[in-house]
Amino acid sequence: MIQSSVNAIPSARWFRIIPAAILVYIFSFMDRTNISFAMAGGMNEALNMTAALSGLAAGIFFVGYVVPQIPAGHIAEHGNAKQFIGISILFWGGLSILCGLVRDPTELLIVRFLTGVAEGGVWPAMLVIISHWFPNEERGRANAFFIMNIAIASIITGPLSGWIISCCGWRWVFVGEGALTLLLILVWYPLIANRPEEAKWLSATERDWIVARLKAEQAEIKHSGARISYGAVLADINLWKLIVLYFCYQVGIYGFAMWLPTLLKVLTNSGMAGIGWLSTLPYVAMIFGLYAFGRLSDSTGNRRRYTAMPIIGFAICFLLSTVLNGHIWVSYAFLVACGFFMQSASGVFWTVPPLIFPSEVAGGVRGIINALGNLGGFIGPLAVGWLRVTFNSYDAGVYFLTASLVVGFLVTLTLPQSTTGKTSPST
Repeated sequence: MIQSSVNAIPSARWFRIIPAAILVYIFSFMDRTNISFAMAGGMNEALNMTAALSGLAAGIFFVGYVVPQIPAGHIAEHGNAKQFIGISILFWGGLSILCGLVRDPTELLIVRFLTGVAEGGVWPAMLVIISHWFPNEERGRANAFFIMNIAIASIITGPLSGWIISCCGWRWVFVGEGALTLLLILVWYPLIANRPEEAKWLSATERDWIVARLKAEQAEIKHSGARISYGAVLADINLWKLIVLYFCYQVGIYGFAMWLPTLLKVLTNSGMAGIGWLSTLPYVAMIFGLYAFGRLSDSTGNRRRYTAMPIIGFAICFLLSTVLNGHIWVSYAFLVACGFFMQSASGVFWTVPPLIFPSEVAGGVRGIINALGNLGGFIGPLAVGWLRVTFNSYDAGVYFLTASLVVGFLVTLTLPQSTTGKTSPST
């Protein structure tokens, strides 16, 4: 019999799986976004790059990022996600170091593209591991805690990257942080197990509860008539809604993240060390937003509502930060508020695919969504750079990012009833 109280279940998985996942993705996010500090800290001048070319260099990562997404999700669901992520760590750490050795924009574009390929499969593989360890009633919080890595990484990246650039130059941002990435292997392999059945450190009570809950969850989805072939999945309108939603959301997120140091430099006229510290507060706020919306989502079961609310909150605050940029610290306060909302929808959003699609295809579905959706990470930075050159202002770029977020919000409102908690599996 399945226990009715989640709080009565032992919680070893929270202290083994989540911290290891967070640590790995801290360095993943750091190695993909430290280019934003290099751009503001002398890389553009050293390599003779325009704002548009800088946006391309920041965004081309996501073109490579889409390549391994679908096979990674499938491998993680049906094979060895732990091994896949371990190999990925070695490749992306080495390529991050190479970013610090490039001699011209062409070499930078090639290495950034390959870094995207190396990192691309980690996200869907990690979400699969989390879905194997945390049933639906815990998954919003589990995803939120995992995605806090982005906030933690950004809090670390800002001061660290600003300090490295001030002391050693922009190249050492890539070399130093890439070298640290390689050490993750020493943490990843000892802590992680693919499934509860493989973990020797797990109590029988906790293992039996997780396995039973996941079986019940999948039985409910199958009973509802869900189809299991990838052909049927690709014909499902809900998949394309999730792709469009996530694409628009990523346009806003990465447009904001990649250009935040430059926006702060224009807004406050601070030095790189000061910008590094100013960039941390939005990500401190992000931790609170992730926790708040993840908890609300789990307590109500309403995934649609708590995906939509942070997206529109992000859009409003981003717009106000630009409209009020004549008032420096008011504008900065809204940039901090952007941080509160910016990633808060992510943890909730990734609870949605398992509610719509059965486990046979859920890993591949995550890969499809992440692959196509993350193209928004290419479009966002590129569009801001192009609009900056065209209109000689960053305001037009912010308006574009805000409009994209509004589209994502409207698509969220059309998600099926099963994402509102009214037809979720019973406990």
